[in-house]
Amino acid sequence: MKLYLKIWRQKNSQSKGKIVDYEIDDISPDMSFLEMMDVLNEKIIDEDGDPVAFDHDCREGICGSCSMFINGEPHGPDKLITTCQLHMRRFKDGDTIYIEPFRAKAFPIIKDLVVDRTAFDRIQQSGGFISINTSGNTLDANTIPIEKENADKAFDAATCIGCGACVASCKNSSAMLFVSAKVSQFSLLPQGKVEATDRVLNMVNQMDEEGFGNCTNTGACHVECPKGISLDYIAKLNREYVKANLKK
Repeated sequence: MKLYLKIWRQKNSQSKGKIVDYEIDDISPDMSFLEMMDVLNEKIIDEDGDPVAFDHDCREGICGSCSMFINGEPHGPDKLITTCQLHMRRFKDGDTIYIEPFRAKAFPIIKDLVVDRTAFDRIQQSGGFISINTSGNTLDANTIPIEKENADKAFDAATCIGCGACVASCKNSSAMLFVSAKVSQFSLLPQGKVEATDRVLNMVNQMDEEGFGNCTNTGACHVECPKGISLDYIAKLNREYVKANLKK
């Protein structure tokens, strides 16, 4: 396939960025999107240019670092996948593809398509750890009965990989879906209830300090989330936050 790429290039967060045009040939439909980017960078390097910076790690849809805005959609046109799981068969010969970084005040651009998402790390760190001993003893693990429904919901919330697609797709750059998943995966289990009050208050306060916007229940975050995190967790976060404030 021959493709026309329009890629956002920006030296750093202080520099002014712009869209740069590239043409690339001999792209196999079986390539992943990141493999196509690798081929492009090899071409740029061969021409003594500066390769396009983009983030990636596992390339298995687990780490969430391969975040890109592709033709106006986080992670591209397919649903419930990350960018590294997107394949070039999703495009046609001669297509023009726009590739941009995730944009949010709390996600400053490092270079080109790479953004700083350490705001998510600081939110998680503000939630602290659970004090219950979870050393892995199988007998202890089974002494507290947990309803299957709650266990399933906690597991679903824990599938959040922190990629930031929810923030990138939200018109207010809200991180509510991310925070709600991280709060819910603990609040649904007995082990997480000891610090539940402090956890939800600290994480919501940290989210606000990082500069994320407010949730307006548009639902774009759920639609673009590669793990399909439900909006129900935002409702749960709101309930947990109200209860925590009443206890304080």
